[in-house]
Amino acid sequence: MATQRIHDRAILDALEALTPEPLATTTWRIVRKGRDPLRGSAAFGRWTPIGEFEVLYTSLARDGALAEVGYRLGLEPVWPTRIQHRLHEIAVRTARTLRLADLAALAPLGVDVNRYESFDYSATRAIAAAAHFLEFDGLIVPSARYQGSNLVLFTDRVPAAGLKVLRGEDVNWKEWRKVNRQG
Repeated sequence: MATQRIHDRAILDALEALTPEPLATTTWRIVRKGRDPLRGSAAFGRWTPIGEFEVLYTSLARDGALAEVGYRLGLEPVWPTRIQHRLHEIAVRTARTLRLADLAALAPLGVDVNRYESFDYSATRAIAAAAHFLEFDGLIVPSARYQGSNLVLFTDRVPAAGLKVLRGEDVNWKEWRKVNRQG
């Protein structure tokens, strides 16, 4: 028997007090070559309550998408050279997105802003679960790896017509690492 998540009332109240906004913007997303860039994930992530629903992680800046994935790849004991990635530019249209675009907006929701870059995702996952429960379609949130914002979309809340891949290009990690002094 599946259990239902019990949401923190304070988070629900705080999110309900915010005014959602429609978005019409361009975002960036990196995926392994051959993977559908519009396919979400229900796996381990800062804004993904594991197994509850899928999210599509995107960045509002091209360099933000590179920084997010480059950071993860850099955690490996040896930089993975055989994995190829593509950077996709995606047009996004949403109707009810919450803007929590800086750390000051996250602190009242229980996020320890001094540890935002860590892998303690309990507070951010609780926020995402509450936002999904309240039927928002996504969150604009600060990037933990870049001075900019990410757009996290709840794939079951954004209609297929709201997402369109505009173009894609291969990622040259060797060049990125050289420019960003990563090894």
